[in-house]
Amino acid sequence: MTTKTTTTKSNSAFMKPVQPSPELAIIVGSEPLPRTEVTKKMWDYIKANDLQDPSNRRNINADDKLRPIFGKEQVNMFEMTKLVSQHLSSI
Repeated sequence: MTTKTTTTKSNSAFMKPVQPSPELAIIVGSEPLPRTEVTKKMWDYIKANDLQDPSNRRNINADDKLRPIFGKEQVNMFEMTKLVSQHLSSI
């Protein structure tokens, strides 16, 4: 009987550090972070400030810090990732 070994390969594109814009740095910090960590910190901020729409939790209501990032008053959680990526640059 042969034994098959599998190795998991991390997705290096998501683990590569990126530099947040000054607007995004207000929320996630100014140090370079992997995209996964940026998303995690965004969700921590949204939940800590109770910014999810109570009637539809997929929608996020922008406060004064998120408005410059989103460019509007409300976004859905899938749109948020696209808008946040515009505030990240490769280093």
